[in-house]
Amino acid sequence: MNIYKGCCHGCIYCDSRSECYRVENFDEVRAKENALALIARELTSKRRTGVIGTGAMSDPYNPFEKEYRLTRGALELINTHRFGISIATKSDLITRDIDVLKSIKSHSPVLIKITITTANDMLCQKIEPHVAVASRRFSAIKELSENGIFTGILLMPVLPFLEDNDSNISEIIQLAYKNGAKFIYTAFGVTLRQNQRDWYYKKLDEHFPALKQKYINQFGNDYECRSPRAKALWQLFQKQCDRLGILYKMEDIINAYKQGYGNNQLSLF
Repeated sequence: MNIYKGCCHGCIYCDSRSECYRVENFDEVRAKENALALIARELTSKRRTGVIGTGAMSDPYNPFEKEYRLTRGALELINTHRFGISIATKSDLITRDIDVLKSIKSHSPVLIKITITTANDMLCQKIEPHVAVASRRFSAIKELSENGIFTGILLMPVLPFLEDNDSNISEIIQLAYKNGAKFIYTAFGVTLRQNQRDWYYKKLDEHFPALKQKYINQFGNDYECRSPRAKALWQLFQKQCDRLGILYKMEDIINAYKQGYGNNQLSLF
């Protein structure tokens, strides 16, 4: 479910800028015409309920959502038709809709995934300039978790030479635990392709001089730019998550958020 098109968060690494998605004027957010009417029609036509995913191509809690309330309207429809919801976002605006999420949770699975790639707010402002800083996202996780909403972190991408260090990963894990996150799902690296790479390198030149050449030397034109420290980071990550009881395997996360709802729900992460 993509109610909005485009994104104004300005994240330097965004894959949705890739040419293959054909999103013109990507930085300009616009709402899809008759979105709620279309969603209502689709939900009414389904013979079987399931879990609806949103947030893959455009953040459902972009700044305009505060006024337009289209995501909230969609959640109310999802609740009425007794579907579940899986949301990916970088915005703490999601806490506004805790009441609706709790209503959905009473009959169907709810999964909230909040992207956090650095625990440092100053670095966050450089790589994700127009969105809630990491500390506000951790606060949102705490509020959602305290209200019984199954919430965790998407720790991706982890930018090579910027975020792929032990202290950053350890601090995110500690803050996740402190704020009640149930899971962390990670990938130690970043993907780069087409005009996405051009945008990323342009922003590296603006904020981190000389780092672009390091990427070129290490990765060339590879699509998957895996951190050179990925193996060591994974060992650290796994050990700390196990110690704190934080889920990190896809199967375990899916089983946990669906627990108690029977086998008739579709799974979507």
